[in-house]
Amino acid sequence: MTLFRFGKFVCRTYFRLFYKVEIIGKENIPNDGSVLLCSNHIHLLDPPLVGSFLKRSVRFMAKAELFEVPILKGLVKRLGAFPIRRGVSDRQALRTGLKLLKEQEVIGVFPEGTRSKTGQLGKGLTGVGFFALRSEASIVPCAVIGHYKLFKPIKVVYGPPVNIDQLRQEKGSAEEATKAIMDGIQNILDNH
Repeated sequence: MTLFRFGKFVCRTYFRLFYKVEIIGKENIPNDGSVLLCSNHIHLLDPPLVGSFLKRSVRFMAKAELFEVPILKGLVKRLGAFPIRRGVSDRQALRTGLKLLKEQEVIGVFPEGTRSKTGQLGKGLTGVGFFALRSEASIVPCAVIGHYKLFKPIKVVYGPPVNIDQLRQEKGSAEEATKAIMDGIQNILDNH
C-alpha cells in the first residue's frame, strides 16, 4: 500500500471515529480526466477531509511554508501536494498546476488563499480562474459545512461542475472565471 493510500485510509478512519461525517455528491467527481476541485477553507483539516473520501487522488496546492519545515517537507511532497507562495504571483505554482491538469490529475485548491476566520466564504483569488481558463478541467465546487468539534456533524458537499465553456470560448478574464467558481461554492453553502 502506497503512503498516499495509507494516508487516505488513516484520515477516513480518523474522521469517522471522531466526527459525524456526511459526504454528499461524490458522483460529481469525474472518474477520469482533469479536475479542478475548489473548496472553501475553514480549518487546517480541510485538505485531508476533502480528499480522503474520494476514489481519485487529489494533489493539493499548499502554502510554501509547509515545505520549509524539515519533518513536513518530505511528507507533504510524498502525499502529492505542491507549494504555492502566498501574497505574490507564483508562476512556478501556476506552471505546476497546469502541468498536472494536462496529465489528467485532480488538483485541489482553496480559492480564498487562506482559512476563513468567520466561516463565511471570502473573495476568491484569480489563480483559480487562471487554471480554469487555461485547462480543459472539469471544475467541481466543494464546501465543508460545520465545525470541527469532536463527535459533531461535519459535511462535505461536492457540487455539480461549474460550466465556464462560454468564458473559455470568449477568452473571458480570470476574474470572471473565479467569480463563477466562487458562486458555485456559495450556492452549495446556501443550499446545505
